[in-house]
Amino acid sequence: MTLTRPPSRTTGTGRHARPTGTGRTVAVLVLVVLAALIPVLGPSPALHGTGEAEAPGTGGIALLRTVLFAALSVPVGELFVNRLARSLPGAPPQRPRSWAPYAAAAGFVAALGLASVVATGNLVPDSAADIDVGGLYSTRDGKLALLEVNAFLAAGLCATSRRPGLQVWPLAAVIVAEALRAHPTTEYSPLLGSGLTLVHLTCASLWVGGLLYALRTLRTWREAATGPALLGLYARVAAVLLAAITATGVCSSLRRMPPGTIVDQLTDTAYGRVLLAKVILMVAVAALALWARIRLGRAADPLTACVPARAEVAALGFVVAVSGLLTALPVPIRW
Repeated sequence: MTLTRPPSRTTGTGRHARPTGTGRTVAVLVLVVLAALIPVLGPSPALHGTGEAEAPGTGGIALLRTVLFAALSVPVGELFVNRLARSLPGAPPQRPRSWAPYAAAAGFVAALGLASVVATGNLVPDSAADIDVGGLYSTRDGKLALLEVNAFLAAGLCATSRRPGLQVWPLAAVIVAEALRAHPTTEYSPLLGSGLTLVHLTCASLWVGGLLYALRTLRTWREAATGPALLGLYARVAAVLLAAITATGVCSSLRRMPPGTIVDQLTDTAYGRVLLAKVILMVAVAALALWARIRLGRAADPLTACVPARAEVAALGFVVAVSGLLTALPVPIRW
């Protein structure tokens, strides 16, 4: 089957020439700023009227975790889509410039900031003298924080080496460390909770980072007929990822908010309110994904699916920000 694309708007010299990328760049920057404001401004509104106290530095910790999750998703998505592209016969060898080294640098800084918080007893340090680096080796949270710092450093070195595929191992170490950190040993069935978080975070990273890199790859390939095939292949895998994310998310929520109390806690606790916001965003993301899948299969030009897919990437950015905020809020009480 031969895919044809409509004539480009750039042909001709009239006023209808395709606009430059300045508008898109500004739009992306605005979305990034808005996503950053969610964890910074989110704790106070979420905690209002719940009777729960806001821990010191909650906004900053939420922002650092947002950066860490985003920095994890970017290289994971690149490795994932590159593997999909290699499975397509006749795929062009060109690939967009890797953002993995920059993501590793951002992740390293975020992990270092989070480690400094752990080193001061989960308090925001006022000065470098408050940070007890040696104390990190004596606690479980401290060791996990150091593991994430070293893992992002190793991922950056691998990303700039001749074998960037090796970064999959330090990135996997970050995911494992995050899964263990989210479920302390004092929690009931901590290994079950860590397993759910491991699957949830892995699938989310593949989905978010994979979609971003797939769209970047389509822009690099431009007129290549394999572009829609790559997007279609990603869409099929993304459907499985969405199912896994939904299942693990529901199970994790039910572990912290039993069915008999979940309705009340969704409105009366900060964790529940932010979780509800995340669910609403995920519904919007799923609708955009479905819209893109329909366009990909039925439109005369399958590449028009990129329009809802770009909106999906923007919405997923907000989901990552809300997820960062969710990790910084107090866990609801099991009534």
